[in-house]
Order: sequence, then C-alpha cells, then structure tokens
Amino acid sequence: MICLVTDRRRLAAAGAPSHAARVCLVAQIRHAVDAGVDLIQVRERDLEAADLAALVTDLLTVTRATPTRLVVNDRIDVALACGADGVHLRGDSIPIAAARRLAPAGFLIGRSVHGVGEAIAAAGADYLIAGTVFASSSKPAHTRWLGMEGLRSITTAVDVPVLAIGGMAGGRIGDAAEAGAAGFAAIELFMASHLDAKVPEDRVVELRQIVNIARSRFDRRNTTP
Repeated sequence: MICLVTDRRRLAAAGAPSHAARVCLVAQIRHAVDAGVDLIQVRERDLEAADLAALVTDLLTVTRATPTRLVVNDRIDVALACGADGVHLRGDSIPIAAARRLAPAGFLIGRSVHGVGEAIAAAGADYLIAGTVFASSSKPAHTRWLGMEGLRSITTAVDVPVLAIGGMAGGRIGDAAEAGAAGFAAIELFMASHLDAKVPEDRVVELRQIVNIARSRFDRRNTTP
C-alpha cells in the first residue's frame, strides 16, 4: 500500500495564496491517482471544519470511481459528512472501537503508532502507520526515530498492514519491506516545487516511476521463498 500524505502549504511555492495552494494540491492528487497511489491521507491540520470539508469534497471528485481511497486525518466528523473512504486517527485520538461505532460498514480506520505498545492497543484498525522511522523535514529535530528495528518490532507484533513513514526514499523503501512493512506513507517523496494545475506530463511519468519502483520492492519481498 502506497500512501500520499498531503501538505498543501509545503507543496505550493513559499508565500503562495491559499487558493493557489489548494489548486496545487488538487493537481497533485489528480496525478497521484493517475500514477496508481493507493491511499490519500488529507492532513491539513490548520483548516477549520468547513474549509477542510470543502477541500475534501474537491479531492473526492478526483478519487471517486478510481482504486485510490481517501481518508481524512483525525476529523472523523468531516470524513463522515463528506463521504470519504475513511479516517486516519492520531496516536492520541479516540479509540478504534469508538470510531467503529460511528462509522458505516467498509469505512477505513487507520492509526498512527510509535511503538509496539501503541500498535497492539490499536486492535481493530484496518492499517497502521508507524514512525517516524528516519529523520524528515516534517518532524522536529528532537523526534525520536523508530529505525528499522523498531519498525520490525511493530510489524511482527500485529496482524494488520503496517506502513512506514519518515524518510522513505531510495533504498529505505526496500529496507522497510524487508522489515515487514506492507507499504509506506510519505509527504516529500511525492512533491515537486513546480507542481501546479498544469503539471507537465513528465511529472506524471515521474510519479508513476516512484510508485512502480516502490511497489516492486514490496512485490519482491512477497515472492521471496
């Protein structure tokens, strides 16, 4: 499973107006869907409910009728109101069981975890995102890195798919697969400074290459005796 985590403010050029950042994000998601990204996590924590709902509605027009599923970061109320595919809960958010009681059948529920204890406590989730595995610019310098051994301890402790997040690029994607991850989530890996509403076709090719190379790392693990 390959998951794109959104961050419209970092995606757009520095100082870009809010409308431009929104247009830029819709373009990114359109091309990520074309490239075969499995999951979009809408993680725009600065937005109030109404603005977030409007953005989620716009993005759902892109992902509807495609294999790509869209979840909203932590705001289960917005996810349900907009008809999103699910919610991704923070580690300190409501229990999985409580979210299940609110959600319809087939609603995806994911959880961020940072260690084995949190992973085990997230019983009932459809998937987990484990991290931060390695340093990334989206996390402060004092973050405690999970590392590959920490990731492996989580993947061996639970039966649900675990996605690695944090510094996932290059050979680290293959390392995450070897550690038992079912995929990865990323922000920067899917970004380009020139991305806007008229993305050149070579950017679509680039996204597709990222997805294909990453998927091959996990396919290789699954076919190894």
